Amino acid sequence: MRDLSKNAGLVARARKVVPGAMWGHQDAAALPPGYPQYFSRAEGCHLWDVDGNRYTDFMCSWGPIILGHRHPTVEEAARRQAEKGDCLNGPGEVLVELAELFVQTIAHADWVQFKKNGNDATTAAVTIARAGTGRRKILVAAGSYHGSAPWCSPSVLGVTAEDRAHIIAFAYNDTESLARAAEQAKGDLAGIIVTAFKHDLGIDQEMPTPEFARLARAICDAEDAALILDDVRAGFRLHAAGSWELVGVRPDLSSWSKAISNGYALAALTGNDRFRQAASAVFSTGSFWTAAVAMAAGVATIRTLLEGDAVTHMARLGTKLRDGLEGLSQVYGLPIKQTGPVQMPAVMFADDPGRIKGFAFCAAAIAEGAYFHPTHNMFLSAAHTEQDIDHALEAAEHGFRAVQNLHALAAE
Repeated sequence: MRDLSKNAGLVARARKVVPGAMWGHQDAAALPPGYPQYFSRAEGCHLWDVDGNRYTDFMCSWGPIILGHRHPTVEEAARRQAEKGDCLNGPGEVLVELAELFVQTIAHADWVQFKKNGNDATTAAVTIARAGTGRRKILVAAGSYHGSAPWCSPSVLGVTAEDRAHIIAFAYNDTESLARAAEQAKGDLAGIIVTAFKHDLGIDQEMPTPEFARLARAICDAEDAALILDDVRAGFRLHAAGSWELVGVRPDLSSWSKAISNGYALAALTGNDRFRQAASAVFSTGSFWTAAVAMAAGVATIRTLLEGDAVTHMARLGTKLRDGLEGLSQVYGLPIKQTGPVQMPAVMFADDPGRIKGFAFCAAAIAEGAYFHPTHNMFLSAAHTEQDIDHALEAAEHGFRAVQNLHALAAE
């Protein structure tokens, strides 16, 4: 039985000084029993909670860790820059180096701006699309997550109708729905924003179909609007040059964050020359947006990813995990649904609307040291090894047994 007493004490203390004890997507209260809220350290693809329990990490800090926690090359680059300075009166020269690297790497990019969070980058993309076209309407796939700003937050608390007056919804991968939304916006269409794939919370994930991607591109071309790719979550895990390279469609603007600096706070907005003038004219800023340490970490991260062909590594181990889970599913007679790219797997049980099976599975697996998630897509990193996948599958077997026990109890 794992000890989580120190974690429980911290949660009790936080409850007195933090509304709800925690906020946003990292609130462990929304996870199965046995998930810690507080952690002490991490290394590679492993992390330790404040009570000293060790986990094989399949959330990678919700995506930012792509090379592994505390990757030595990245940490050394960040240390060297920190010795020179971080938050200065303006950027360090590393900004230009990172910008050049982005433009060389991202297939559609003629320029780049840097920010701090994915929310910054998606909001700036929408603003620049409007500035560059002189129009207002933005088409957004229903259920897609683009950040927590009022125009896109999944919560409507504190959001006014005016915040979303020019947002029109369509269904991801549904060409007829997209065409109808475009017709509704005709004459006032500023842009279409799409995630790299359909990674909505708690549902089967979907890769974009070529037909859907091509239609989005064609509509934007016909209306002189911006096709915006939200690559915040998937960027650099599916394709080094941009996730929609997989479907042969290039956006006008794309938003990045998560993995671009292996855990250091950084985001980016890339674009083509069509929107260069608008990007230079829109006022978008933050006191920490040009901090140099995260940019040095970004240079080291991207170079290491490219040199090591991390995408192929993550795909190979993600396939091993998917095949292993499918094998266990068949052994225990418990059907599961594995969707999305193998580098970012979503695993859910069939016929489990209340997530009872998923919660039982994850609670048992984390007790054995595998940090899975019951409703959100997970993440592989370049630090995962064959042995880590083997350990995860051993923990998953405990999870399947726990679900099997639910069936036995229900039958009594």
